[in-house]
Amino acid sequence: MNPPSAIVISIGDELVLGQTVDTNSAWISQQLAAIGVPVAAHITVADDQAAIEQAIRDAAPRCRWLIVSGGLGPTEDDLTRQALAAVMGAPLELNQQWMEALHEFFAKRGRPMPDRNRIQAMIPRGADMIHNHNGTAAGIHAQLATSNLQLATDVFVVPGVPKEMKLMLQRDVLPHIAAAGGGGVILSRTLHTFGLGESWVAEKLGDLMARGRNPSVGTTVSGGIVSLRLNARYPSADEARRQLDATEALCRQALGDLIFGVDDDTLPAAVARLLKDHPDAQRWAPAVCTAESCTGGLVAKYLTDVPGSSAYFRQGWITYDNKAKVNELGVSQATLTQHGAVSRQTVTEMARGAATRSGAPYALAISGIAGPDGGTPHKPVGTVCIALSYPSPADPAEMGVLARTFNFPGDREMIRDRAAKMALAMLRFHLLGKPLPF
Repeated sequence: MNPPSAIVISIGDELVLGQTVDTNSAWISQQLAAIGVPVAAHITVADDQAAIEQAIRDAAPRCRWLIVSGGLGPTEDDLTRQALAAVMGAPLELNQQWMEALHEFFAKRGRPMPDRNRIQAMIPRGADMIHNHNGTAAGIHAQLATSNLQLATDVFVVPGVPKEMKLMLQRDVLPHIAAAGGGGVILSRTLHTFGLGESWVAEKLGDLMARGRNPSVGTTVSGGIVSLRLNARYPSADEARRQLDATEALCRQALGDLIFGVDDDTLPAAVARLLKDHPDAQRWAPAVCTAESCTGGLVAKYLTDVPGSSAYFRQGWITYDNKAKVNELGVSQATLTQHGAVSRQTVTEMARGAATRSGAPYALAISGIAGPDGGTPHKPVGTVCIALSYPSPADPAEMGVLARTFNFPGDREMIRDRAAKMALAMLRFHLLGKPLPF
């Protein structure tokens, strides 16, 4: 029996060349998941008829539903309808209904239909036309018989223009697929962690990541953020949500406070919530200042990326040069001479100086070697020192400081990004009243 899955093919030189990001495939997959149809693959193909034909031939035996986006325009490089006709072994024929719709479309705009738009009314013999309510490119629905499947594969060719594609899917394609037998619903949830690597997270999750588990749990990594992707497939949305809730609880039990957010949440937003919800938020406000060297203001940027950041962010310094560290923050020249700019001693004095000068209860200070030059055997590229000054629990008028040294991998951009996020993570764990787990 046919696998109840779909494959999405996106057509366009601009996609293959990386000039345009393929957002269509992501949106189509989300809509299919909502009606219980998993997507087995995304395929991107250039504006080349032979390549499009081959992609359709390869994909059709592997899925029950094949959605092809793009290549339905009126220009010479729009070749999807010709490719589908070749795969079907059928000629292109004029669809009179759509031809009349095209003439009406242009007449409403006060001009005759260009001859080149006639191709948009050409449909392979044996296929059905799908009405386009937002443009001139008719969609196509065809069935391809495949030798290894008991049922034919349904092929839907839709425009690449997002506005046209989305309405066509919502009005015609998705209802057709759902009526033919979707597999319940697929709901997803993403949990985000920062500070420890993917392998460590996977080890802690253990059997939660076992293949075949429902809901499934998988990991992805981007910018040092290890995200857990939970996918639940059940007959009803309510049951899928209950199972997602149960699996999320197990993930939190395994990882604890390493999980800082869900779905679209960000690390800066998680820190912002803690600052705004703190019992002393009103008395402290704004509560945070920054003193940065190698990150060049990135910590301040992340903190102020969150709307309403004026409630908790006071000010920041970028003291790249040692003289600036001395003059602006009061770092001792003796400390710089003895320990160097990249040292826990220096960032401790940077944090203390920033907190004292700003009056903010919390100060984050960073100094490091982002590269590509400047490293030594003792302090290689990627060495970053971070300090957090905070009100002493014993006496809020006194200042405590936590200083740590990290070694971040990657290029200059990656090192700076990881360092800024680690500073936020240090502040977050302090606000939670928890020791740093890294």
